[in-house]
Amino acid sequence: MDDLSDIASYYNSDPAREHTRLERHQLEYELTWRYLDRFLPPRGTILEVGAATGRYTLELARRGYRVTAVDLSAELLETCRQNIRRAGLEEQVNLVVADARDLGQVRESDFDAALIMGPLYHLILAEDRTAALKQVYQRLKPGGIVVSAFISRFGILGDLMRDVPAWIEDRKDVRSLLASGQRPEGAPRGGFRGYFASVAEITPLHEAAGFETLVLAGSEPAISADDESYNRLEGTQRQLWLGLLYEVSREKSTLAASRHLLYIGRKPAEAWW
Repeated sequence: MDDLSDIASYYNSDPAREHTRLERHQLEYELTWRYLDRFLPPRGTILEVGAATGRYTLELARRGYRVTAVDLSAELLETCRQNIRRAGLEEQVNLVVADARDLGQVRESDFDAALIMGPLYHLILAEDRTAALKQVYQRLKPGGIVVSAFISRFGILGDLMRDVPAWIEDRKDVRSLLASGQRPEGAPRGGFRGYFASVAEITPLHEAAGFETLVLAGSEPAISADDESYNRLEGTQRQLWLGLLYEVSREKSTLAASRHLLYIGRKPAEAWW
């Protein structure tokens, strides 16, 4: 198993950075909720692995779900605890500091659904991604829904061009991203050390863990790194654009261009292991 202490330190160092991320990426959040509204059961228990500061946790609890919120970062979960307390939702949420690859501290099982909205893009090793999915699979009831997020290997290029244009001059780093979805072997740890997935690997990864595939979609279809244009939309125009982008979010020809990819699957009613 990979040592994730640098990733925990990255998030522990600035919980506010993670909490405000979805304020910048509003389409990702709102389109994800379109899928959650469609596939989550109307009530029940949710296992949220990678809960961070609670952006999804809060809304799930407000809607009446009972949530077990897990994160590797104790500081992120402390911020989540404060947010839950201010909202008066403490009875709806149980917080657990744990690694996605080992959920032994989660005592409950038979969850109705699970969200994995961040850990899979910090698990560099393929066997670690598989381990995380199997941990979730074991804790879902038959027929339970899984929703997981990835960062797209090619969708991230727009952000890199905008935010760190000099990245293109590091040819070793560029070649490594395209070939393997990660930094070159032996690169120093620290900062946002992530794994950037190809579209083709996501469905087989989940199905190897036992899940039946329902949907693979892009969370930011057709906008690349242009969050600002969507964020400025209001009222009817915003809802119409959201509806159109939701409609095209499963278009196979556009998937890789979305920064984030969203997988929705189901544990079979008759589980095979």
